Amino acid sequence: MKLLLGTRNPDKIAEIKELLPADIEIVTALDMKLPQVIEDRGTIAGNAQKKALEYAKTTGLIALADDTGFFVEALQGRPGVKAARYAGENCSYQANRQKMLNEMRNKQDRRAAFRTAAALASPEGIVATVFGEVKGEITQKEIGSSGFGYDPIFRVAETGKTFGEMSSNEKHKISHRGRALRKIIPIILKYKQQTENNK
Repeated sequence: MKLLLGTRNPDKIAEIKELLPADIEIVTALDMKLPQVIEDRGTIAGNAQKKALEYAKTTGLIALADDTGFFVEALQGRPGVKAARYAGENCSYQANRQKMLNEMRNKQDRRAAFRTAAALASPEGIVATVFGEVKGEITQKEIGSSGFGYDPIFRVAETGKTFGEMSSNEKHKISHRGRALRKIIPIILKYKQQTENNK
């Protein structure tokens, strides 16, 4: 079975590929030079489902897409679903982190959570949608240089370390995306089995 990863983000592609089973043939929206799907839904689940379904219909393949939100208590849940463009359209990871640190400068409550929705779709419709979450807090400054996005300013409650201080293996074990993908992998494998049985 060929599985299309519905993303053009190289960092996200590398992370997802590390988590998926080796016997699934993976192609990406980047490989196929597919256009970006506009993420205009109000929820991470809505965006993930829209991307998965549009890519599945365009290519005829089963597609996996995800969307992640970053929810900060002291900012009334912002940036939420707009985490990737918090500092503006096509902004850098650094610009997003700097804006977050500036907004949080005098905040006592630094609680935050990453949430990922992962959706699997066939050309006929949505197969499944699952969620993963990790809780933590915003640090006072950047700590560590691993990962991407907000990783160096998010300290995970379970470990006391930022994602920026973790190896990719450490991060995958507890990350929001890792948790969502571990839930959807059995669904992908079941779908693969059903597809092969129907041939």
